[in-house]
Amino acid sequence: MPTTETPTTDIPTTNISTTEHTSLPYTIVCGPITTTPTTTTPTTTSTTTPTITSPTRPSPTTISPTTPTTSSPITTSTTHSPTTSTTTPTIPFPTTTSPTTTSPTIPTTNSPTTSTTTPNIISPTTTSPTIPTTTSTTTPNIISPTTTSPTIPTTTSPTTTFPTIPTTTSPTVPSTTISSPTTISPTTSPTTTSTTTPPLVCINGGKLQSQVCICPDEWTGETCSDGNFCNSTSKDGFSFPRTTVGWSAYSEVLRDKKTTKASARCLNDTGSPMFGPPHILQYELTLNDIQGNISSSSGDLLQLAFSTQILTYQKHQLSADNITTAAQIANTLLKSAKITEDIAVAAITTISQLLNANKESTQERDAVQSLTETLENFSLDQHNNVSLVVQPNLAVQSVQVPSDTVGIQFTALTGSSGNFVANRIHLNINTSELIADKGGSTDVQIVIKFPPVLRSKNTNHSIGFVLYQNDRFFRSRAFRASSGTRRRVISANLGQVSGLHVEMLFKPTTVPNASLHDFACVWWNYTLKDWSTFGCSKVNHSEDSLRCFCNHTTNFAVLMSYRKDFKYAEALNWITILGCSMSIIGLSLTITFQIATRKSRKTNPTVLLVSICMCLLIFTLLFMLGVDNPHKQLDKPEIQEDNILPPSDTHTEQDRGTCTAVAVLLQYFLLGTFTWNTLFATHVFLMIRNSLTTSPSHFTAYTVAIGWGLPAVVVALTLGISYRVDDPLGYRQEEFCWLAALDPKGNFDFKLPMFWGFLIPVAFMLIFNTVVLICFAVTTGKTNPHLTSTRHTSMKKKFLRSFSLAVVLGLSWILGYLLLITQNQTMYTILNISFCVLTTTQGLQIFILFTARTAIFKKKLSSALKSVSSVGIPLHTRKFSLWRGEHSDKVESYTHLDTDLSSPPWSSQTSS
Repeated sequence: MPTTETPTTDIPTTNISTTEHTSLPYTIVCGPITTTPTTTTPTTTSTTTPTITSPTRPSPTTISPTTPTTSSPITTSTTHSPTTSTTTPTIPFPTTTSPTTTSPTIPTTNSPTTSTTTPNIISPTTTSPTIPTTTSTTTPNIISPTTTSPTIPTTTSPTTTFPTIPTTTSPTVPSTTISSPTTISPTTSPTTTSTTTPPLVCINGGKLQSQVCICPDEWTGETCSDGNFCNSTSKDGFSFPRTTVGWSAYSEVLRDKKTTKASARCLNDTGSPMFGPPHILQYELTLNDIQGNISSSSGDLLQLAFSTQILTYQKHQLSADNITTAAQIANTLLKSAKITEDIAVAAITTISQLLNANKESTQERDAVQSLTETLENFSLDQHNNVSLVVQPNLAVQSVQVPSDTVGIQFTALTGSSGNFVANRIHLNINTSELIADKGGSTDVQIVIKFPPVLRSKNTNHSIGFVLYQNDRFFRSRAFRASSGTRRRVISANLGQVSGLHVEMLFKPTTVPNASLHDFACVWWNYTLKDWSTFGCSKVNHSEDSLRCFCNHTTNFAVLMSYRKDFKYAEALNWITILGCSMSIIGLSLTITFQIATRKSRKTNPTVLLVSICMCLLIFTLLFMLGVDNPHKQLDKPEIQEDNILPPSDTHTEQDRGTCTAVAVLLQYFLLGTFTWNTLFATHVFLMIRNSLTTSPSHFTAYTVAIGWGLPAVVVALTLGISYRVDDPLGYRQEEFCWLAALDPKGNFDFKLPMFWGFLIPVAFMLIFNTVVLICFAVTTGKTNPHLTSTRHTSMKKKFLRSFSLAVVLGLSWILGYLLLITQNQTMYTILNISFCVLTTTQGLQIFILFTARTAIFKKKLSSALKSVSSVGIPLHTRKFSLWRGEHSDKVESYTHLDTDLSSPPWSSQTSS
């Protein structure tokens, strides 16, 4: 239809009923509208094309009789641009169907026009009776099936219009258009509809992990909003605390001056969790009594089972003997022909509690090995009418699957505590794929894919699963758990079936301050009584899962080894560098001075002081230049493809030698420094006690042997006890090259060489040196009235003597011991700064007190300064005769004079 482009305004109109019903416009409707047969609108050009219909879906719609209705106003904002067509998608909503009519459009002035066609987006709708349609007109506006009022003419303005695109009319599949009230704004770019998902909020202590709520044991649901516990209850005089569904609670009361114990299980049989009837432990009944009664078939088997459960719920009472006896009782109960569901639950609860035991011994090994085999057979036996029993440390699942099942999947989901809860144990009895839940929320998953031969049999298959919280019943000799980690063990049993395809997924255990270095997929070999990798291989791994494949069913686990994430020491601070540098200079000067002037100081202990300075100098140089580890492990561990059993759960790189050598030298020379300090103190003590002016005979020979030999013996013993090439961190630290001192948790370990290889021997030396210092201070502090020398000795000199001895004896290291026991942060900071300053400048202090203050050093220094400042200057003199009119021969003479620079360098004389 020819039109003139002018700004137009759509106004609300009223539907008008007509008698001619020939067509139904097939358009996108935006707004709460009613659909009716309408009159045809004349069009200029139309071409027949098939209309694409969308699939329909049932949705609630209301069909109303044909009545005149008033349409809601639709605001249209159109932006025109040359040869640009716009598509405005609409969001469908259910609408009400009723007849409407349209009024003809008033023609306007002709001009070349271009029209935009808005494609219809048809959503699945409900079917309705077929109404034939004829023609529809494509205009720049989106037409709604409502009554349209004539367009009000307005002033014409020249614009660029869109050419009309021919459209067609064809019979359409009847449908009800579902739409919502919207404002349509055709633009030059497609409109994108985005849906915002509200963030998941976990409640009741749940933790959000990768958009999944990890709930506590007592709560379940998507947001941890559903209770999974029995409230605190009193029954038969016993008070039972709030307990998770499926678990047992315990209570103690004092009756007749005797403690009575009882247990009750939280059940959810009726949809409302509540405790079952309590079971009371008989007075003075022990595990040995129960074992005897079961062996002799005397007593109620159910009562004996619950009594065993009650006697093992406190883990501090689980000694090696009790664990062995309880395991034998549970083993007998599970094999009993008279077993019931309650007896089975009590026995499995007892086994779960045994997994909590802290003490380990070889005495219980055979009993628990037999118990694990019994659990496998029990899970496979379908005659005990027990399908699923879940306790905090143990889950047992029994199931029968049809013969046409392709596979079965058993999954245990993660909880915040790590315990097992029934609602986190899932079973899929017809799948052959290993599918982990989103967010890494799967703890353990195992899939058994049945071979075609097994599926061809027309009999059901019995399958049993047993999931252990830890590997306490599977103690390995080949794999050491040195860092205290535990591993989940999953048992799958299908009987004597070969050719199975078993895939497993294990969630890596999180170890603080450590990264996964490698892992091995293993199974428990009852013949070897140890883990084996034969028949198993690695599939792949990620941060959230480790995948394995095995060709048989048994007890499976993943043995993981971790490498510690070391925090390497920072570079030495400026206080340490400055203090050590001054000490190196001072010690070098002291050694040089002591050796150069040894003949003039016959009464001074030259060998002792030089040896102290030599050890301290070498130690300081090594500390500054070599204490930093040159081979730092900064790269991320790469997991190997080969399925090799790791020797331990803690991986340590083999020693490269450099850092260990530096640690050995540091230990030797620092121990040597303290040894020579102690020998110096011994010399002073002998001088005070015997009033000697010279050292005793053979004293020098003894001191040399002890001073250099004793540190070597201590270092050799330390290396022999704690050092291994494959585990150098038993002797030294990785962060820097010094003796090992801390355990994997960062706590001081008294078993490591820092304690017994350094702190203990040095402590004895410092105690002896302190005693000698006190004796020296008391002796020199006394004043003898008959001796002039003591009467006139000032307190300053007495203090300097004692302070000098304290410095050379290394008593500032006592502050280091105080740092180990100080808890107050302010005091720790003060001691730390004092220790750092005093120990790093010890060499400078020795130089000042034992070299710079001596008379010989002062004399030598003065002489050296004079030799530097005094220079020889030859003086040139001349004699002149100043008599007028006379001339005498000129005489020149040269005099070589030694003069000081403080005096004039030269002088002139004139003779008459």
